[in-house]
Amino acid sequence: MSARVTVLRGDGIGPEVVEAALAVLGACLPVRVREARIGGDAIDHDGDPLPPETLAACQDADAVLLGAVGGPRWEGPLRAEDGLLRLRRGLGLYANLRPARYLGLPTPLREGLARGADVMVVRDLAGGVYFGEPRSLSPSEAVNTWRQTTAQVERVARIAFEAARRRRKRVTSVDKANVLEASRLWRGVVTGLAHEYPDVELEHRYVDAMSFEVLQSPRRFDVVLADNLFGDILSDELAAVTGSIGVLASASLGDGTPLFEPVHGSAPALTGLGIANPTGAILSVALMLRYALGRPEQATAVENAVDAALRESRTPDVGGHSTTREFAGAVLRRLHRPSTPEEDGVSAYGWGV
Repeated sequence: MSARVTVLRGDGIGPEVVEAALAVLGACLPVRVREARIGGDAIDHDGDPLPPETLAACQDADAVLLGAVGGPRWEGPLRAEDGLLRLRRGLGLYANLRPARYLGLPTPLREGLARGADVMVVRDLAGGVYFGEPRSLSPSEAVNTWRQTTAQVERVARIAFEAARRRRKRVTSVDKANVLEASRLWRGVVTGLAHEYPDVELEHRYVDAMSFEVLQSPRRFDVVLADNLFGDILSDELAAVTGSIGVLASASLGDGTPLFEPVHGSAPALTGLGIANPTGAILSVALMLRYALGRPEQATAVENAVDAALRESRTPDVGGHSTTREFAGAVLRRLHRPSTPEEDGVSAYGWGV
């Protein structure tokens, strides 16, 4: 049976990287694609960053693939990013998985420091300062509320501990418990839950210290557990380990349809140039195969194909000269090996392999 995937191409370079990712997904298994609008694209067409029909299409799918949302055109009362926040809430998604693995690319870190690093950030998506009420903005004052519940912390922490069991059995929980009451709750809940996972080592780090340590010694970290704000910042910081934010992928999991998207933004300045890095979107497809479609072997095959492709083809943001299409083609060739150039055909989405 074909997998049902709702595709939200989004804004800026989103449609370009999604096209590359769909080519790879279509090479792995039969897919029934349903398109819908989100973000600035949806504001322009529907006056709403998350139209009701988009949410319904996502709820009726096996997985959702998103390109990117946002841009300076939509900075008014209707913000493109609001569509993504509402989608996560509407799908009941509460845990964001963001792997950061050394891919052999140049990095800003000291020579050899990132080599072998493989970190999984597990971030709470449902609580924290992003969603806390009350919130307000006036010319003289702005208010945000950091609200965290025991249930929110426990369910995302459980996902982190389970992930660690499949990896190197270490969880680093990040907070600011020396200052914030919400972080004290966070630390207490995580510590209590750790008793159910005696095979997993737990350590706690303040976020300011962690921001330094994760770049000073990235290889020592396995699973990093953090709230919404700290997890957002730390996972972007880990682009220093991979070489570019353009190669970072993510999976958002919870009670409803899981959502998969690259971590990067819409990069309006690159729109239409054909040089956007599709690696993050393609690796998001690998996460989709692993966490939503029950195809872990194909997920590994995609990851291996990306690793191999990066040795011969790179987009300009990671020191190469390849176009988006050329890099996607290199990945598809690795998926289809062994084959000769004469045997190489066209992918399920019309891309030359």
